[in-house]
Amino acid sequence: MNTQIATRYMQGIAVPETSVNPQEFFARTRRRRQLEASKAFAGLGNQDTFEMKKVDILAGILIKLTGTVTSTPGAGTVATTARWPYDLIKNVRFTANGQANIINVSGSKLKAREVMKHSDLTDRGIVQSVSDANVQSGTLALASERWGVGNRDTAIAGGNYDYDLAWYLPIAEDDQDLMGAIFAATSSTDLTVQIDWATSAELFVLTGNATAAVSGTVELEALRFSIPIGPDGQIVIPDLTTFHSLIQTRHTGLGNGVNELRLMGQGAGKTLLRTYAQLWNGAAGANNPVEVNSTNFGTLAWRFGGNETPDSVPNGRMLRMLNERDYNSDIGAAVHGFWCHEFASENAFRDSVDLGTTSEFRHVLDILPAVVLNNAALEVVTETIYTAGAGA
Repeated sequence: MNTQIATRYMQGIAVPETSVNPQEFFARTRRRRQLEASKAFAGLGNQDTFEMKKVDILAGILIKLTGTVTSTPGAGTVATTARWPYDLIKNVRFTANGQANIINVSGSKLKAREVMKHSDLTDRGIVQSVSDANVQSGTLALASERWGVGNRDTAIAGGNYDYDLAWYLPIAEDDQDLMGAIFAATSSTDLTVQIDWATSAELFVLTGNATAAVSGTVELEALRFSIPIGPDGQIVIPDLTTFHSLIQTRHTGLGNGVNELRLMGQGAGKTLLRTYAQLWNGAAGANNPVEVNSTNFGTLAWRFGGNETPDSVPNGRMLRMLNERDYNSDIGAAVHGFWCHEFASENAFRDSVDLGTTSEFRHVLDILPAVVLNNAALEVVTETIYTAGAGA
């Protein structure tokens, strides 16, 4: 007599129903940090692609880039833009099991998300050069990092400047409960990381015959959890019926006054954890994040349906203060100019937003006349959890 074993589909992968036992899994699993890849990075304006190993449960990836900036002013000058150093990663995309672009953001958005998630991290007292001045807050920097050259620094002297940078790619929303982590221990798993590196023009302002070259080595370090064997001889895994997503979008056509911008990627089965943004403004070479304060921004809010506005902050200064209290970092400072509508820092179960019931979710931002718009663009990140092939 044949006995049919019930199966459950998680993230497009079929596993025995009896293998899903979170309590048993967390009692038996082991955390592993492993070097996944190491190679010379492809260079500015190029792309590196990495296929992740098909083992264990993948929770996160640390991207490390170390190298040298070589400044050669010649008869001209070398300066950096506001994109240096963290948007050296112009775009990183993570694809899993046919789900394209689960994560699709720039490097600075990853740095911001890390301090949003981990308020015990702080950039206070870590000195970095911004616009040729020492800045000790709001840089998103770690003490163990080196920028090489500063952000928006001018007249950089000729020479070699060593840098050491790191970005954390959060495959799981949380490394404790592993919500959104990826079951990788099967031949049918396909996990790919693609990194588009910024161009020289996006990172440097060069005049005359000046040049700036960036060399480096990129390393990927994987955070994984082993898959134990239970008392019945079957593998034991946690509930992996969701994906964790970070998606960046860009809005142009902005004007002074109140702008309402629809949140992209809404739909049933998606839960919004946070959405954060920067307003970039200025001519090429001087396109900078706009500082979040009461001079530049009036009302910052989110809205859904016809005109329902659950959270409305009267000005940028107020939201900047609220964000700093949540994150232990002044993310709204002129260095990066982030602001965030946060739904998960205190109680995600209580505060997160069901995008299936809050239809037509919009960002509301009042850009005050003090901001003279020139080539302005709003860069928005949406962080969600969504169901991924659950069911029997």
